[in-house]
Amino acid sequence: MNTPSPTFYAKDFIETAEGLLFAVVTSGLVEAKVLCFLRYRKQQATWQKLDTDMANSFLQHQHPEYLHYSHHLDAHLHAVSPSKIIQHHQPQQRLQQLHQGQAKDAVEADLKQLLRLLDTNGLDLAQMGITGSVLPGIHNSGSDLDLICYQRSTFQDCRAIIKKLLKTEQLQPLSDSDWQQSYQRRSCALSYSEYHWHEQRKLNKAMINNRKFDLSYIDGGAINTPQQHQKLDNIKLQCQVLDDQLAFDYPSQFLIDHPQIQAVVSFTATYTGQAKKGETIEVAGTLEQSPQGQRIVVGSSREAHGEYIKVIRD
Repeated sequence: MNTPSPTFYAKDFIETAEGLLFAVVTSGLVEAKVLCFLRYRKQQATWQKLDTDMANSFLQHQHPEYLHYSHHLDAHLHAVSPSKIIQHHQPQQRLQQLHQGQAKDAVEADLKQLLRLLDTNGLDLAQMGITGSVLPGIHNSGSDLDLICYQRSTFQDCRAIIKKLLKTEQLQPLSDSDWQQSYQRRSCALSYSEYHWHEQRKLNKAMINNRKFDLSYIDGGAINTPQQHQKLDNIKLQCQVLDDQLAFDYPSQFLIDHPQIQAVVSFTATYTGQAKKGETIEVAGTLEQSPQGQRIVVGSSREAHGEYIKVIRD
């Protein structure tokens, strides 16, 4: 049994004795618990991936102790006390283990090849991690690679390297079929053409040996106590983006030009990096109030049905 680390970051995985794997959704402890969401359950020797409805239903019937209402976020999600964690899967440690060890399958071999390319082009791999199914080692032959950067500068360097490697054809762009598959998995509120236009300019996805990989950013610095938020109402509006410096953060944030609402925040990967400074966006989400002001949240559930951010194009 591994002793859990005292620091939990978003996109870590935590495992309980019941054979449950949760993805951490908020860095640090909130109300003395790790806020997370159930992604896999173990059945005999195999792991079953669960979508949001399946995860909620399973916990309601089998483990209601992991269902949680967060007063800070005014949201129903999952939470695990540190004492219930038997293993803390940490992306940085896992990536270093895979980078230095021998590949056990094609997924690990493709990851090692990708890491060599990034390393050769000057990326600091010490600030990188691997999440998704590869993190707990339950991937299959068709699994994607979900990379994380823990420094903003490393993330931007990685995007620049991806752009360079695409130009030199050492990496491949997603094909139309790959984009269609990605769109279907996302099940988002945008049309396919809207989704594709936004995604292809982000430079955080590419292919290596016909395997898709994604790149995300998690602030590996200080853990901040989340502010208290109260949900007000559903809202849809158009506004201009004033600041996009935190567009790729988790959660992503866009400061907007609006008399009452300060920002648009998204907890859904689909809308990370969705808009740039100066662009006009249409946003549908939930209006929230905190002591610091109002914001619109996109991603009250993992799939964020009916919620979106999209650039208004001429």
